[in-house]
Amino acid sequence: MYLLIITAGIFSEIFVRNKLIVWDNAAETASNIKSSALLWRAGITADLIMHVFDIPLMLIIYILLKPVNKNLAMLGLLFTLIQTAVLVAFKLKLFDALFLTDYAGMNTAQTSQLNALAFIAIRSDAYGFCIGLLFFGFACIINGYLIFKSGYIPKFIGVLIQIAGLCYIINSVAQFINPGMAAIISPGILIVPFIAELSFCLWLLIKGVRFYPA
Repeated sequence: MYLLIITAGIFSEIFVRNKLIVWDNAAETASNIKSSALLWRAGITADLIMHVFDIPLMLIIYILLKPVNKNLAMLGLLFTLIQTAVLVAFKLKLFDALFLTDYAGMNTAQTSQLNALAFIAIRSDAYGFCIGLLFFGFACIINGYLIFKSGYIPKFIGVLIQIAGLCYIINSVAQFINPGMAAIISPGILIVPFIAELSFCLWLLIKGVRFYPA
């Protein structure tokens, strides 16, 4: 499930939105979405499938980390639950963008207005993504600490997950305060979370944990 979440996220973000969204051109973005509506819908579907898998993965990680500290494991689960709820809610904005571009057959002025509204919906989703990652950042810090203290998961993975949490928080706060700066640091600062989560995912798949939690 963890690997499917990572794969779905890469598909929707890199192969759909990065391909269709032109951040400095609302009209071109609307045209891309209208001409590739099926791809846009596939990206949203991949996102939603990813969030469906989030739920059982939360439970698995909670069960995995509960023996270390039950209360902290529950706190990490709650932060992750808020993250997923926020991200799911903002997916409606991507449907709004799709619906608005469907009406772009009106006169030039109306088309321009609809394109602008579609672009605002897309930007709202981008900010919703950052809001969700802010909560997930705190979940990573908590879970990373529990992984580090567990004794049955390598300590370096716990450290990486904690660093990933800090990166998520810094990236989100930068987006809220100074979007220009966030655009500069985001490509680099989000590499660390990708490496951290992929490392944890692959370790669970290849090595795994054999124990009987209380």
